[in-house]
Amino acid sequence: MSTEESVPAPAPAPGALLLCRAEPDPVAAVAPLLGERMPLVGAGEGWSALVPRGGPWRDGGEPVDRVAAGWAAALAVGAPWPVLALWWDADRAGYTLASGFRRPVGYVWLADGTPAGEDEAMRTFAARIGLDPVLDVQSLDRLTRPDPDAGQGAGAGARVDARARLRGLLAVLTRAGITLPAGLAPGEDADRLGRAARALPGVRWTEAAGRRPTVDESRLAPWMPWVGGPGARALALAQTAAGLTLTAWGLRRHSGGWTTAGALLIAHGALGTAYGLTKRA
Repeated sequence: MSTEESVPAPAPAPGALLLCRAEPDPVAAVAPLLGERMPLVGAGEGWSALVPRGGPWRDGGEPVDRVAAGWAAALAVGAPWPVLALWWDADRAGYTLASGFRRPVGYVWLADGTPAGEDEAMRTFAARIGLDPVLDVQSLDRLTRPDPDAGQGAGAGARVDARARLRGLLAVLTRAGITLPAGLAPGEDADRLGRAARALPGVRWTEAAGRRPTVDESRLAPWMPWVGGPGARALALAQTAAGLTLTAWGLRRHSGGWTTAGALLIAHGALGTAYGLTKRA
């Protein structure tokens, strides 16, 4: 009998990445809504990535999937670009896609790679991202099957766990223009992701909550509610209404993530209204 004792491996730490279908400038303008400064980098043609430290799940005990979904919803409402949140913890991994006021869509895999989502959600996801309805959907469908073929890029004989499924998802999304910079691999510890992001050329930090970045307003006018473009007041009011609905829904379900997202939207709409009044004064 061996005198060596088997030491169990530590449970994988939770983490998340937020992928926005926009260049860094417009993303930087709305990122302060999340209340956490984050590294912001380009992630392919027309895509940007936010790398959160994850205070709500590290310090506040919130589930990472709820926080990531709430953040994605807050970033996407009122903008013409979708936000894809990739998240993982010791038990599961998955994604949430938020786009405008539409209901978010997502998929989940258990830690061992067992699919735990609905096939229809994956097809809705493909349509909203603009993937090929035949070839790309076939690739995504393999990720919903409990077989080794799902692990695109995992290598022959590799274990197709939940994080390998996320890598397979990203392999398909390269056809939509997503290319994560080196070191930003789904499944890594948030601290390691943060260090990798800070070392990337061209990285920038988002502003703290309550501060509006200095950017060219003419580039933001089509979608930012506080720059005073046509329909700005209506958009700000719509964000406030959506925030009230989300907050009430989150409180009923005791969901801190959605409650936070609702509060962020209320603040976003109020800021837009106040800024519009200031511009007219």
